[in-house]
Amino acid sequence: MRGPMVVALIALPSVLHGCSSPTRPPDPPGGGQSMHLSFTQFDQTVEPILMNHGCDATGDCHGGGIRGTLQLSPPNAKPESSAILTEPLALAAGGTPHAGNKPFASTSDPEYQAILTWILAGVQP
Repeated sequence: MRGPMVVALIALPSVLHGCSSPTRPPDPPGGGQSMHLSFTQFDQTVEPILMNHGCDATGDCHGGGIRGTLQLSPPNAKPESSAILTEPLALAAGGTPHAGNKPFASTSDPEYQAILTWILAGVQP
């Protein structure tokens, strides 16, 4: 019994020393963008477009698996790379594969532009 007690007493100063001088964690990355999206603009402009094309969250669509959520884009990504824009965009116009339909033939489609405008209005440096 005395052996383990001696080992514990010998190791204790090094454990305490390790805890007495913690290192400062690195600073979080600076810059980047935050999103402050307008629900009113979404409600009046974007949701009718989504509903018109059957993309109004009737399943676990557009992000996280929680009904009613949209995943716009990964952090620090360009707004134009948002899945809500690339998935309904024709592949020939730079769209990404999507199980649903492809209502936007090009990035100049007025509905594509309306969604992009909503996203860009919410981007804040």
